[in-house]
Amino acid sequence: MDDASVELDHWAVFGSFEQDRLVSAASMYPWEDDVQIADLGVLTLTPFRGKGHARKLVRSICKYAYDQGYEPQYRCQLDNQASVSLAKAAGLTLFGKWDVVSPDSAE
Repeated sequence: MDDASVELDHWAVFGSFEQDRLVSAASMYPWEDDVQIADLGVLTLTPFRGKGHARKLVRSICKYAYDQGYEPQYRCQLDNQASVSLAKAAGLTLFGKWDVVSPDSAE
């Protein structure tokens, strides 16, 4: 859960159910007070992946963000192929890359 940053007390929380069971969850929070960007995360139980749950959640929560005046932001590791594929399936496009330099690697 830590990698996806999905929390029930975030600004917006959406769920997808299959036969009364929560199988996928997405949450979103405003990134900063002075910027209208909302960061989102999504998780899906392993047996329910590939069935469209996460794609529908991402699209729904992004629409909600737009309706509230926010630009949704979907961040993921570029080597996480499942997450990259989900972003594409939800209709998102790559906006930018964020490189983090470790203090140990700086000379």
